[in-house]
Amino acid sequence: MIHIEPAQPQDYPDILALNEAAIPAVNRIDTSVLAGLHDQAELLLVARDRAAIAGFLLVLNERADYGSPNFRYFRNHYDSFAYVDRIVVADSYRGRGIGAQLYDALFRHAGDRSRVTCEVNLRPANPGSLLFHEKLGFEVVDEQDTEGGAKRVALMVCERSGKVPPRPRPPG
Repeated sequence: MIHIEPAQPQDYPDILALNEAAIPAVNRIDTSVLAGLHDQAELLLVARDRAAIAGFLLVLNERADYGSPNFRYFRNHYDSFAYVDRIVVADSYRGRGIGAQLYDALFRHAGDRSRVTCEVNLRPANPGSLLFHEKLGFEVVDEQDTEGGAKRVALMVCERSGKVPPRPRPPG
């Protein structure tokens, strides 16, 4: 049985191992970066199957101090949001609804603050993640190149209020 719970620093080695296995769908991070993100995260959840961590979800809000160009996009276009920096489910646990359970915990946590944002790689392609997010109600609001054009991402928004995501406000 899978339990969704807040991550603890002792979970970092397992989280980093899952993260490493998911590259290039997510960027590489080390312990110090993970600890810094955890310190300012709105949520860092793990999906635990007994002692094993089957997946994790890292969420920042608009007040975070984070240099990611994808995070900055959302900060420049929206006043309030919960930004999914990364969600990873171990290969051996895929297809069991763990990603949906992690998002369900986020949506319950977000409550009335209904805008949840994320990005999904278009180059290199991650069609499974794109389909997963679309099934959850995310819609593409823009695309951008990152890492000098090595990556292209779909910038996605889910308005839990049921409204169609608004066009982003222009930066500045």
